[in-house]
Amino acid sequence: MRWTVLSDNRSYDSCLFTEHGLSVLLQTERHKILLDTGASDVFIRNAEQLGIDLSDVGYVFISHGHSDHAGGLRYFLEHNQKAQVIVSPDAMSGKFFSKRGNLHSITTEWPEIDEDRLVLIDQTCEILEGLHVIAHIPQKHPMPKGNQNLYIQDADGNYIHDDFRHELALYVDGLLFTGCAHSGLENILAACPWPVHTVVGGFHLLDGQETDDEIKALAQRLKAMYPETQFYTSHCTGDNVFEVMKDVMGEQLQSFRCGTIIALEK
Repeated sequence: MRWTVLSDNRSYDSCLFTEHGLSVLLQTERHKILLDTGASDVFIRNAEQLGIDLSDVGYVFISHGHSDHAGGLRYFLEHNQKAQVIVSPDAMSGKFFSKRGNLHSITTEWPEIDEDRLVLIDQTCEILEGLHVIAHIPQKHPMPKGNQNLYIQDADGNYIHDDFRHELALYVDGLLFTGCAHSGLENILAACPWPVHTVVGGFHLLDGQETDDEIKALAQRLKAMYPETQFYTSHCTGDNVFEVMKDVMGEQLQSFRCGTIIALEK
């Protein structure tokens, strides 16, 4: 198993492009999956810089409806003529807004997708052998407080807090991709019934809503509950949050950026 970061807020290589977005290419013995597409065509340009061919990707997984994770889909479909698109129908139908600063839309402008390429997920299921999608994640633990700035517009035009019904997580051969983990990292892990050796994604803690003590407590719980799991994060986690968690979790927590390539033994 091998995964490569194609889009993120930062890069280890000055030749790679950055954006506020996330896209990761996951390659296993059986699957080649694009995990989110970032906000634009940055992931395609970075793939070209890294010598990666995206034309033979079999699946593209969209974790939720926000444009920084699905905005690049239109460019991917121009580049790839066969991949199936795994997404929640609520992600495609929702109108999403952020009140971080001024109220603004973060809704994805969805391209036309052939029906035979669309895999709509509204419940946890196994798509192929070893490829599982987790949907409608139960909220047993606290969700990120930064979610309070995120809204969905209802049919009457009212702005209501987003419950992230449209968020999915992907599990493949021990790796759990969390997207932004708006549902809460602990909730996503609790909803995953399979053993997890690696977690990849943002934690959505960057807004500074949680106190350092709350972040430390989260890190302590993760370390106690999942002592054998390796966590990789960036994008929407936040620098201060990462450092606070790193002090608790040590080598169990690592950061990633554009150009990060990790090879894992199955």
